[in-house]
Amino acid sequence: MKENRKGTLQGQPYERFLRFGPENLTEAELLAIIIRTGTREKSALQLAEQVLQLARYPREGLLGLYEVTLEELESVKGIGEVKAVKLKCLAELSMRMSAASAGEGLRFERSAQVAACFMERLRHRDRECVLLLCLDAKCRLIREKKLSEGSVKMSLISPREIFLEALEARAVNIVLLHNHPSGDPTPSKADLALTENVREMGEKLDVPLLDHIVIGDNKYVSFKESVWLQTND
Repeated sequence: MKENRKGTLQGQPYERFLRFGPENLTEAELLAIIIRTGTREKSALQLAEQVLQLARYPREGLLGLYEVTLEELESVKGIGEVKAVKLKCLAELSMRMSAASAGEGLRFERSAQVAACFMERLRHRDRECVLLLCLDAKCRLIREKKLSEGSVKMSLISPREIFLEALEARAVNIVLLHNHPSGDPTPSKADLALTENVREMGEKLDVPLLDHIVIGDNKYVSFKESVWLQTND
């Protein structure tokens, strides 16, 4: 298992994994197994520790790597494009597993719980991201669909596109969710217009819009909880 070149794992984290299991390894040791090889100056474990230092506040460790760019990873000597891509995939998997764990048993008609589930995933983004949540009759998540990301103009998002996705997923209810990179979740005029258009079309198609949640910096606005989403209830 051991290799002569200093830059390799030399078996240490790998052997600790086999002897003690993954739960007894540090994040740096787990990451070193993914990185596998180091450089002549640094072992894979030392590289892993350096990579983890790139994590941005308030997240630390693996989840903190979610915000680290490929360019920043490749700035670490010994982390080329292939390793950087692997690390970004690992960070994405960690984020998805965290979100899936938070969403277990979640009733998606409860605005505060839905906002909490997506808060850490969306509030640090520097680009606006619009998500469609397709729900079953018990308000459990069937499908999550990213409608757009980047320079988003809410007025250009088509209610028709939303309901094509919802009907394909056989959704009984839907929820819209997007972030404001400014940190202020106050809905814009375009947010209001889109919400009303989707609400009206949802009533016609019998796939109601339960809520539209806008994520800011550790705060949110729910159309359902406010006067902005008027229903016929």
